[in-house]
Amino acid sequence: MLEELKKQVYEANMLLPRYGLITFTWGNVSGIDEKTKLFVIKPSGVEYDLLTPDDMVVMDLNGNKVEGRYNPSSDTATHLELYKAFPQIGGVVHTHSSYATSFAQAGRDIPCYGTTHADYFYGDIPCLRCLTKDEIENAYEENTGHLIVNEFNRMNKDVVAVPACLCKNHGVFAWGKDCMEAVHNAVVVEEVAKMAMRTELINPDVKRAPQELQDKHYYRKHGANAYYGQNK
Repeated sequence: MLEELKKQVYEANMLLPRYGLITFTWGNVSGIDEKTKLFVIKPSGVEYDLLTPDDMVVMDLNGNKVEGRYNPSSDTATHLELYKAFPQIGGVVHTHSSYATSFAQAGRDIPCYGTTHADYFYGDIPCLRCLTKDEIENAYEENTGHLIVNEFNRMNKDVVAVPACLCKNHGVFAWGKDCMEAVHNAVVVEEVAKMAMRTELINPDVKRAPQELQDKHYYRKHGANAYYGQNK
């Protein structure tokens, strides 16, 4: 079932250690099938060196395992809530990449200091609040998903224009039109976090990039009149 999607999700998961986004099994990738509304996700706690495409777990949007010999990722409920709330999302990634997670642990947004950031994210990458004691003790992963959905709706943020967030004291969730784009965005989150931290070390009084420069770089790549890249 969904053999091609299993292969894609497996390959996307394999990119996490390749790009230095994870240590041990500290991360996961999923991808959803648009027709069946089933999604495929990495199994929980299985070493990356041991994984194969057949080990990927197929889930439905009610949280039921449809196929797979392993238990799905412990973060499955978070992925599920994102897919249910935002049909634009076709892939989700969770990592504890070190620089971005440092911002999460500090409870800080990743500020947009330059055009590398602006090419991918329209504005700061938000750090959301920590879950309450009750939210942590009852349905923790599901409540993490609810938090992301509710905060993006409250802030009126477009999940396409800002395809990632930090969960305070936790780590990174990123997404995209498919699992490969989600990983790409997770890589960018880590790189711009690294740049932001170094920028603040060099100049503690640094200011965000001018809004007109942010607009120029984001919209030349993503806007209605985008001209970055080649015509398809």
